Amino acid sequence: MSSSNGNDGQVKMGPLTVSPMGFGTWAWGNQLLWGYKESMDTDLQQTFNLAVENGINLFDTADSYGTGRLNGQSEKLLGKFIREFPGKRMQDDIVIATKFAAYPWRLTPGQFVKACRASLERLQLKQIGIGQLHWSTANYAPPQELALWDGLVAMYEKGLVQAVGVSNYGPKQLVKIHDYLKARGVPLCSAQVQFSLLSMGKDQIEIRNICDSLGIRLIAYSPLGLGMLTGKYTSSRLPLGPRALLFRQILPGLEPLLSSLREIAQKRNKTLPQVAINWCICNGTIPIPGIKTVKQVEENLGALGWRLSSDELLQLEFAARESPQKMIQNIFQTRIRM
Repeated sequence: MSSSNGNDGQVKMGPLTVSPMGFGTWAWGNQLLWGYKESMDTDLQQTFNLAVENGINLFDTADSYGTGRLNGQSEKLLGKFIREFPGKRMQDDIVIATKFAAYPWRLTPGQFVKACRASLERLQLKQIGIGQLHWSTANYAPPQELALWDGLVAMYEKGLVQAVGVSNYGPKQLVKIHDYLKARGVPLCSAQVQFSLLSMGKDQIEIRNICDSLGIRLIAYSPLGLGMLTGKYTSSRLPLGPRALLFRQILPGLEPLLSSLREIAQKRNKTLPQVAINWCICNGTIPIPGIKTVKQVEENLGALGWRLSSDELLQLEFAARESPQKMIQNIFQTRIRM
């Protein structure tokens, strides 16, 4: 069992120092899946402020977050909230990790540099903490892959980003890009993957082991399985929107896992999400649960400052294997052979 995070103090990620948990901002601008409305912005600013006041300094976003005309809204809001946050020292400590989509028209390093400058403009920052490739094109457009890698190199060499990372890369492709960047003098500091008690297959474990051996920090997105591990939903009480279809398919088979989460949560005087996020931390990852409300921030912060025992970790992993349904993996995740 990896435990490279040590205690719950800050952790190193390449040249950066970050909190042991970050927060994701996919919902900030996404109407389709998360029901975003611009009237929520004041609440979102309160969630951001509360997180920073409690030592969270890592925020994950992407240039594609936001539906339709709201494309890039997540970055714009983060930029606004950073500027308006009271306290210059804490502002300076905030690390933004943004992802650049591998759109078919981004075929040259110059196009990626242009995308990075557009993100900097939305964020109103001079430099991005971590510039990440949102996904690999190895599954469907292998010739484009090298241009993406050279795009990361160009961003880094121009000083537009402090560090570079990848998202949704399979084990073999992760090793390839690590070696390619290293030869160009660019360290790969992070790899983002869907990692939770619902997503702990061979790919995830192999990726985690590769990260451990190469000194790459693993960022675990969707640590609560889009909300399935919160205990808030049942087959008769489903979330609104497209998630309901997925939940209807997977939730009935999750009883062994949810039951174990409940048992440990009760014993520890914690909540289900706190236990599920702590499991990710105990596995040496930096989880980035999504946040929309002050209540979610308060609850997620309760995942810090303690650790599950080895027996509890084993109990949860056994229960996860006993649950017949697994989380559907991101379609952009490169296959195990990649």
